[in-house]
Amino acid sequence: MEVALGALRGRWTTLVVRELFAGERTFGDLATALPTLSDKVLSDRLAQLAASGVVARVREPGWPSHVRYSLTPRGHALHDVLEAMWAWGSIAP
Repeated sequence: MEVALGALRGRWTTLVVRELFAGERTFGDLATALPTLSDKVLSDRLAQLAASGVVARVREPGWPSHVRYSLTPRGHALHDVLEAMWAWGSIAP
């Protein structure tokens, strides 16, 4: 459980993962979907998720280069876990 929580640490991380559940996204797509999230924090969260094996980062050749982000199989495996956490969080104490 600590490994999973470590991979998802930090504010906004689960929301970035939520956006990627819908499919591959560019940095701009994610920035538009999460407008109150600064570019620096988004960049940090994507790097953290990539280092944890949750997100794949693919740079497309060409100029300007485009970077696409998607969930790895490890990232997709978080779907049911996060869905259960969101359901639990929606229940009023």
